[in-house]
Parts: sequence; C-alpha cells; structure tokens
Amino acid sequence: MLSANILNLFDQTIFYGTISVENGRIAQIDRLGAERPGEPYVLPGFVDAHVHVESSLLTPPQFARLAVVHGTVATVSDPHEIGNVLGVAGVKYMVDEARRVPFKFMFGAPSCVPATPFETAGATISAQDVRALLAMKEIGYLAEVMNFPGVLHEDPDMMAKIALAKAFNKPVDGHAPGLTGNDAQRYMDAGISTDHECFTYEEGLDKAQRGMNILIREGSAARNFEALIPLLAEFPTQIMFCSDDKHPDTLAQGHINQLVVRALKKGHSLWQTLRAACLNPVLHYRLPVGLLREGDPADYIVVTDLTELRVEQTVINGEIVAQNGQSAIPDWRSEHVNQFSCSPKTPTDFAVEVDLSAGKPLIRVIEALDGQLITNELQEEARIENGEIVPDTDRDILKLVVVNRYQNAPPAVAFIKNVGLKQGAIASSVGHDSHNITAVGCDDESICRAVNLVIEAKGGLSAVGASHNTQAPVSMLLPLPVAGLMTDADGYEVADQYAALDQFAKHVLASTLTAPFMTLSFMALLVIPSLKLSDKGLFDGQTFEFTPLQIVK
Repeated sequence: MLSANILNLFDQTIFYGTISVENGRIAQIDRLGAERPGEPYVLPGFVDAHVHVESSLLTPPQFARLAVVHGTVATVSDPHEIGNVLGVAGVKYMVDEARRVPFKFMFGAPSCVPATPFETAGATISAQDVRALLAMKEIGYLAEVMNFPGVLHEDPDMMAKIALAKAFNKPVDGHAPGLTGNDAQRYMDAGISTDHECFTYEEGLDKAQRGMNILIREGSAARNFEALIPLLAEFPTQIMFCSDDKHPDTLAQGHINQLVVRALKKGHSLWQTLRAACLNPVLHYRLPVGLLREGDPADYIVVTDLTELRVEQTVINGEIVAQNGQSAIPDWRSEHVNQFSCSPKTPTDFAVEVDLSAGKPLIRVIEALDGQLITNELQEEARIENGEIVPDTDRDILKLVVVNRYQNAPPAVAFIKNVGLKQGAIASSVGHDSHNITAVGCDDESICRAVNLVIEAKGGLSAVGASHNTQAPVSMLLPLPVAGLMTDADGYEVADQYAALDQFAKHVLASTLTAPFMTLSFMALLVIPSLKLSDKGLFDGQTFEFTPLQIVK
C-alpha cells in the first residue's frame, strides 16, 4: 500500500490518501484528508504521444530501460523507420521486442513506406499489409500520413489505407508541415486527427482552431516547444507532448518530464500541463494505460514535488520499473536483423564534374536550419578546382552525399550550408525515411572514409578527422547492427558513445549544429520542404520533383 498526495486529473484535486494494488491493477484509493506539503505526490505516468523508437538508436527494451527513469510509462510509436528497411517483418520485430518488457508501447501501421517513389527503400508496405497490421492488437493506429499531397489529390493507395484505419476504428496520425487554410481542412476531413509537424504558432493555431490535435514536439533535432506552447492554454484538450526523434544521450538525461517542467515554469496550469503529458494521449489513442482510478492498470509515478517533478519511482502494471534514478528493466540482448548490400566506395565516386563552356555555374545549396527539419534553397556561386565543384569551408558550403545501401549504385551528391565542419566528415545509415547512407564532409577522401566505416559495419554512425593535438587521423564508429538503425547494447553505454561522437563532430570537426547527426539524418527526408537529397538526386520539396544541382547562367 502506498501513502502519498494523490492527483486526480479528472476532477483536478489533490488529496492525501492510500493506493492499494492487486494483480497489477488499482484495487482501492482511499482519501485520508487534505494535501500534505512535504509528502511525495502520485500522478499518472507520462506518455510520449509520437516517437520513432528507432531514432533513439536503441531497441525497444533498451529504449524502455532509459525512459522509465524519467517517469515515461508509454509511447505512441511509429515503426516506419524499420518498416522502410525490412517491411512488415521489421514492424513485427519491434512488436516482439516490446513484449519483453512491461513498458507500454503502442505501435502504428506505417502508412507511407516508402515515403516517396523518388528514393530507394528496402521494402514496401501495401494497403493489404496495412490491413494485416491493423488487425493486430499491438497496432493501435495508422501512423503518420506524410503523403499529404496524396491525400489532397485523393491518391487511391493512400485513401485505401486511411479507409482501413476507419474500418478498424483506429486513429489516423498526420504529418503536414506548413499546411494551413482550406488544404489543412481537406487533409483533416479525410479523417486525420493529429499533427506533430507544426513549426510556427500561426500554423498550430490554424490547425487547432479547425479541431486538429496538436502534438508539441521537442526532440533532438526538431524543437518546436517554444513556438507552440502558448497553444496549451487555448486548446488544453487538444495538446499532447512528443519527442518524435530522441537520440540516446538526450534520452538518458530526460524525456517528457522535461517538457512538463518547462511548461510549468512558463506559468501554465498544472492541470493543463499534466493533461497534455498524461491524459490526452491515453484518451485519444485509447492506450491501455492507467490514469490513477480504481480498476485501472497500476501505472503511475511518484515525484518529490509539483515544481521540478523529480521522479522517485515509476510503476507499470503494479511493478516497480524504476526507483531513485535506477532502471529495473533488464539489459536485454536482441536478434540482429538487417538488410545491407552495397560495396565500399572510392573518393572518385563523389566527384562532381563541371562543364565551364557556358561559364561558371551557380549551384543549388541546401540550407540546414538548426532545430528544424525544414530547409531552405540557396543559390551560390560554385567553387571550382580541377574541373570539379568542391566544398568551400570558408563559406561553410560542404558536400552532402547519399549512398544507396540496398544495392550498388552511384552516390547522389549535393551541397549544404550551416553544418559548419572545418575538416573531416560524418556519416550515418540513419537517413529518414529510406535509411540509405547520408554523409557530409569537407573533402572526398574524408567522406569516403566515413561512408566506408558505415558500410563495413553494415550500419552505424561514423566521424573522421584529425586530432587537434597530434593531427593524426581519427576514426570513430558507433555500430548499429539492428537494421542499420539500432543497437541492443547497454543503452547508457550507447548514450556515452553517441555523446563522444557528437562532441567530436562539434569540437574537433567544428560543426555548429546542436545535433549534427540528427540534422544529417533528415537531409534525405523528401516530404519536408524545401530542398533535400535522395539517393536518386536533388529534390525540390515544394514542386515534389527532382531539380538540377547546377544552374547555368
């Protein structure tokens, strides 16, 4: 029996009482009197309303092992990352791995695999596949409908998948960055009920006023909390918190609990804030998560106070899964499933030859925006050496490449600004959404070394450069043997390895980005405008078609 101050999110009261648990459920809650300051508080556990577990670089058991320490008891998890690599088998792998731990993963049926026909993915998930997935009890919704042009133009395959979700009475998640006005209304009218891609208050307001549930995202790359948090006071029943993509170093430090504390410090109501973090996602997705009522599953957290919300204990189905900052979930190993079939590259594979007969060309350059998934298109004068377009570190214009990991093919090459590297290169097999190898660097030799490290490991994150002190070559690799996306190694050790890579990229290679590897992973995400690079070429996200690198004057 637990005695503490108990929060009731439904009648918005706090009282001192006891909680009795039997067979994993709350058998009885007794009110003993008024709130007792100084005593601990019990409240429902936190829910991440939209996350790709794969982006933590950790398998589901390892993800859960870190998340429960911060009071997270459940996630609404879109497995389309592994779906793009391994198809339905990848989704089922995530479900099977999730069953090994008490943490409450709710997975979605990926709606857009591949994300577009303009890239090479490892698999396709058809409408028939979606039907089979939605029939599984572990699959609770249709995952983010990124193909919003397909919805607006009533693409038969896209509409069939949405119709299936409706037939199974399961929610449909949205993904429509920048979509407002009548187009946003048409998108919603198709049956889509959430969006986690709003990046301005005005966009969020437009969609919320139309009835859309707005997920305020604060991940390792995209950070929209500051822009969107004012919506919480205006639309408390429509707001949820999510991370979308959370790398292991930041997951080790905190999760949804951090957003709760930040909202409270901005003066938002305790009840509205906890509604977004605990109540709204459970009600919207019909999650099997207890909300601190008699008869509910015994899912709750014990915190020291209602200001900093330091988590003393996390309980799921009556089982203590974290206590005083220590996870009780075992350090599980997992099967290494994968699909990786390309050969090592040579530096000449990344050369960009130029024809100067028509004069010195301008080139289209991707402008990366720190903390955002969207990019801008710039037009810059190319730097030419020996008949080739080369990086220009003085102007922070670096070479960006995407290498097909599913078959041998010539790399796609473009240029990018705002990464900030002054030497070397970084590479990753986490490249949303098809997860080919993406790399950025200052010279072809470094790019090739970084890419080949990933190829030889059949997946991972790499960084190459020279030591500040000795100028000796340095190569670093974090292997990701599960689908080239995840590792089943100890999550805390992975967090340390990732932090070391991140620090090397920032302090030795001199990247100016907050999260260089996370930002790099989105440079091939064609469904986010404006300019991106797939393994097939430079892509204009506004017109949704390929565009040439060189602009002849």
